[in-house]
Amino acid sequence: MKISRVVEEGCSQVPVIDISALVSRKGDRLKVSSQIGQACRQAGFFYIVGHAVDEGLQQRLEQLSRQFFAQDLETKLEIRMALGGKAWRGYFPVGDELTSGKPDLKEGIYFGAELPADHPLVKAQTPMHGSNLFPSNIPSFQETVVEYMEAMTQLGHTLMAGIALSLGLEESYFVERYTSNPLTLFRIFNYPPDLSPTEGENRWGVGEHTDYGVLTILKQDDSGGLEVKSKSGWIAAPPIPGSFVCNIGDMLDRMTGGLYRSTPHRVQNVSGRDRLSFPFFFDPNFDVEVQPIPLNGVVIDDDREERWDGASVHEFRGTYGDYVLSKVSKVFPELRRTVL
Repeated sequence: MKISRVVEEGCSQVPVIDISALVSRKGDRLKVSSQIGQACRQAGFFYIVGHAVDEGLQQRLEQLSRQFFAQDLETKLEIRMALGGKAWRGYFPVGDELTSGKPDLKEGIYFGAELPADHPLVKAQTPMHGSNLFPSNIPSFQETVVEYMEAMTQLGHTLMAGIALSLGLEESYFVERYTSNPLTLFRIFNYPPDLSPTEGENRWGVGEHTDYGVLTILKQDDSGGLEVKSKSGWIAAPPIPGSFVCNIGDMLDRMTGGLYRSTPHRVQNVSGRDRLSFPFFFDPNFDVEVQPIPLNGVVIDDDREERWDGASVHEFRGTYGDYVLSKVSKVFPELRRTVL
């Protein structure tokens, strides 16, 4: 399927929202939340500007990430995921991560909230909880990643307050029920250029998928390649300087009865050079059971027949931990066999 390039002067059909009023808690926050609500209903994706995340921090993160991926494979494998155990952290090489059973054309590093060995969830050997693996040969890499994750966590809480307001709820709705101790997952991905394209078959950096939780906040470099599924077909979500791309996940789809739909997206790197992306997943507490929000006039709209995986997020029963483990175990089947 060829992408429909609906792009004019660096923008796409994905709306751009200035969230400075939410960040500063000054100005018309209800107007901003209304714009977010409209974007969640119509696109499931939106850019944010006015987020106040330090530009210098972002630049350091990108520079250090390029330095890491420029190393030889043997050096990168010194922090391979197999060494991360149940914490599900570390580096994976190109082709090790699967989407719908097909290898992605990307390599990456998995991070999460840094938890000490005596933390109750770590002592209980809870999957996806523990300490991170960092390269020892790149000074300030660890400090930069940790600082960035802290900034993203704060931004996630701010955006979820705006999403709550957009639904006519108290701004504390999500933090009181689902995100007081959010499962925060951070990825740094490198998409190498596809130097040997297969004739007649698209090869994807990551294939069509939806995200699992409530909110993704994505920093991308200037290479482009992100594509979002719209009612009119696939559209580009090109990089816009100073912005992040946000999209909602399956659990917010479930909570809102499909009013806010988790939108399929994919990546194809056609830039001819390496492409970096930095998705941060702000998700519900691991042990919480996600329930529908009582919204007046909203009837559950289940799109399982149209979804990329044929699954229903509305029929799922269990905790968010159950849901996310069922998904990531398909992404890394070898890790599932040895760790879970």
